[in-house]
Amino acid sequence: MSASTSTASTPSTRPPPGTGTTTAPVQVWIEYDGDSARLEVTVSPAGEPRPALPLLSCHVNLSSAVAEDTYVGFSAANGAAMSSHYVLGWSFRLGGGRAPDLDLSKLPRPPSPPGPSKKRMSLLLLLILLLLAVLLLLLVSAAIAMFVVRRQQWRRQRQEFSEEEEGWEMIDYSPHRISYKDLHDATNGFRDVIGVGGFGRVYHGVLPRSGVEVAVKKVSHGSQQGLQEFVSEITSMSRLRHRNLVQLLGYCRRRDELVLVYDYMPNGSLDQHLFGRAAPGLSWEQRAKIVRGVAAGLLYLHEGWEQVVVHRDIKAGNVLLDADMNGKLSDFGFARLYDHGGDPHATHVVGTLGYIAPEMSKTGMATTSSDVFAFGAFLLEVACGRRPVVFTVDADGDSPSPAGIVELVLQRWKAGKITQARDPRIGECDEDDLELVLKLGLLCSHPDPERRPGMRQVVQMLEHAVPPPEMSPEVISESMKQFEHHEAFDEFVGMSFPSTSEVTTATTQQFSNGSRPRSDFHSS
Repeated sequence: MSASTSTASTPSTRPPPGTGTTTAPVQVWIEYDGDSARLEVTVSPAGEPRPALPLLSCHVNLSSAVAEDTYVGFSAANGAAMSSHYVLGWSFRLGGGRAPDLDLSKLPRPPSPPGPSKKRMSLLLLLILLLLAVLLLLLVSAAIAMFVVRRQQWRRQRQEFSEEEEGWEMIDYSPHRISYKDLHDATNGFRDVIGVGGFGRVYHGVLPRSGVEVAVKKVSHGSQQGLQEFVSEITSMSRLRHRNLVQLLGYCRRRDELVLVYDYMPNGSLDQHLFGRAAPGLSWEQRAKIVRGVAAGLLYLHEGWEQVVVHRDIKAGNVLLDADMNGKLSDFGFARLYDHGGDPHATHVVGTLGYIAPEMSKTGMATTSSDVFAFGAFLLEVACGRRPVVFTVDADGDSPSPAGIVELVLQRWKAGKITQARDPRIGECDEDDLELVLKLGLLCSHPDPERRPGMRQVVQMLEHAVPPPEMSPEVISESMKQFEHHEAFDEFVGMSFPSTSEVTTATTQQFSNGSRPRSDFHSS
């Protein structure tokens, strides 16, 4: 501490103990006597009594520095070091005597000096800000990387789920088209297989937008069912509406893949219930309900729609069962359409052996009568629990020879025991109804198309609306034998398959898997 004027200075002194670099408040008394030119400065901690001896006492002539009108103030400094000084209160007296004492309790508190904790807080805050900046940078980098990866995945998915679409689809069938990605998600990536057929696999799925359970048929690349059959099924089923027809909900085409979406039938195919080992046997009431439903659906195809629809592949494997065991005809891949009163066009002979009408080998034309023939085989199949054609090996080890279900039922009928041809799992039932179905199956399976009834007559007889025609096993058997010598039937019996060995091999392989052989050949 020192005192100075522009003309004189006094030696500096050190502050008394307790008033140096402390942050506690201190009191200072500054007294100047103009007569003696004496300046005294006394210092003590705040609240302590005034010391008897001043900290600084010197002679200083302030007459030249103090004018008539003078301002009095305070200033402080401590060199290059940084510090803060606060004047909390002061009193002044002029004209002799001491200045009034200050009431320390009324003075404001000095601001808290920045201590080590605040410095640590500042460093911590700086560190946090630095970490946040680094984290933000990492998040931005991750977001950019994720965006790039997602964009690449989107491009790959777009290529993976790219679909084909032609003009006829956009005009007529766009409402029925379902995106491949939706079908991929609905079937869990095409993993839930519920059936395998000659055309490919069938998957169970749930459409993500509507939550509807569906069956998705994905046609295999090497399948016989190409684009022509695929278009046929779309053009047919997308407009057909009947309670005994499986409803086509939509379709999709992607590269070489053909996909059809149907109503899901929880009880599977009738074929599984008739020939599956694990499936319980169906009662006659259930079987009768199914065949009557299929008959009603087939009548709708032949007469109830704007065009005649020939199914061409009626069999138990193409009859699906809903939750109430109602039979619904499905699989329209071989279907052909022509106008009422018009003539069907010649085409390939397709279908499943045992269900193909014999006249098909000569005419090559699928007609409603050929559907009736297949329906007759279907009636016998359901009633007897046997396939229309069973290949057996002779005792001498010769190649397999077919044993027909028609011959079996005729033998039982000739013996007066036609109902004994039933499936043993049926048990007790309505014998008259069973007999009606067996006889009607024989009538529909007649090799002469002129002797087969139409589907309207078949439905009427099944509903007992009209009585069946008078028939005897001898008359039916004799008429069948006579027709066998007819040229058309001779060609059917001796028709040329691709090769005998190929037919035998295909038949043996498919029969070992529990399924029926299926043919697709040209008529010559």
